[in-house]
Amino acid sequence: MRTTTVLISGASVAGPALAYWLHRYGFQVTVVEKAPALRAGGQAIDFTGETHMTVLERMGVLDDIERRQTGKTDWVLVDESGVEQAVMAGEFLGGDIEILRGDLARILYSRTAGECEYLFGDTVTALRETGDGVYVEFENAPARVFDLVFGCDGIHSRVRKLAFGPEADFVTHDGYYYAIAGASVWEDMPEGNRPRARSLGCNTPGRLAMTGGNKAAQMYLFASPEIDYSRDDFDQQRRIVAERFAGMGWEVPRMLAELPRLDGFYLDAIAKVSMKHFTSGRVALVGDSAHGHTLNGFGTGSAIVGAYVLAGELATADGDHTAAFARYEEIMKRLLRKTDDANPGRFLAPRTARGLRLRNWFVRSRGFKMMAKYAENAKNDIDLKNYPDMVGAA
Repeated sequence: MRTTTVLISGASVAGPALAYWLHRYGFQVTVVEKAPALRAGGQAIDFTGETHMTVLERMGVLDDIERRQTGKTDWVLVDESGVEQAVMAGEFLGGDIEILRGDLARILYSRTAGECEYLFGDTVTALRETGDGVYVEFENAPARVFDLVFGCDGIHSRVRKLAFGPEADFVTHDGYYYAIAGASVWEDMPEGNRPRARSLGCNTPGRLAMTGGNKAAQMYLFASPEIDYSRDDFDQQRRIVAERFAGMGWEVPRMLAELPRLDGFYLDAIAKVSMKHFTSGRVALVGDSAHGHTLNGFGTGSAIVGAYVLAGELATADGDHTAAFARYEEIMKRLLRKTDDANPGRFLAPRTARGLRLRNWFVRSRGFKMMAKYAENAKNDIDLKNYPDMVGAA
């Protein structure tokens, strides 16, 4: 197989994972990332089930992830007077293994930085498919032609917009927004045997404010129709959070007073990506850009698996992207059909006082424990080919 040049947009999780496998199979890889450098910190993400663990082990990163994993975090939910209402155990919230997104990104980047080209502080601005490649224009770098292009750039994917169509055609707003700010409790703790933690959260109808948790120093979740705001204006986004949580009791006034001073702020909608096809011509989408569902709990694991499958199928097909893309879609849709379609916002921040009482009663009940056990037994596991054996990779 001749050397195939590929462009990957996005250097968070799916992008470096795909870069790892493609380079392993002999592809020439370039990764472009809008951020000026690798993003540190970030919320905790998790992996669950045999399929996720198999891919991490085959990548050789499972031991590193286990050393950097967070401890379990129990969510203690209180009312505005600070009286405990319910507790969600860390075993239910954190999957089989949990790690900060920034820690995972560093692990994956370290496996690829020496062999793959990374273009930080840049983004794709135009794609045009030609007879034998894809002509790509960048915001800063000179235009280039690649054999294949991959969008690993999240729910608001630029590659998806350019190759498939407007975001509104594929992304559905779930009626909630969430925001995180500041460092997680684990960010400054040494690796290994990190202790169990407690995250305190206060609910009022349609709102949840949490502090001291595994996601970040502060986390907010609130019900809202779609909001028109600039994704690059973080001061405006902080004002949105402050306005939505104004007048709330408990520790929220203190949290809002601290919010302007906290780094790592991020606001986004809870939304779901729905696509009939993840590929078009010489372009393919991986991870959240293809099938993301915010706060659903399966996104990172599905991205890792998707990168493994896509690269493996391309190697097996000797670079025939048409055949490889068809197999990639078939395998991933088999995995994703088991994904939970529940709206996490409605569970975490019910819109009515009655809904809050029912949610708290349910979390305290035996039914919640049974649901957690069912989730344990219904992990998204499928049999995976061992592509390195099939293509004779080292």
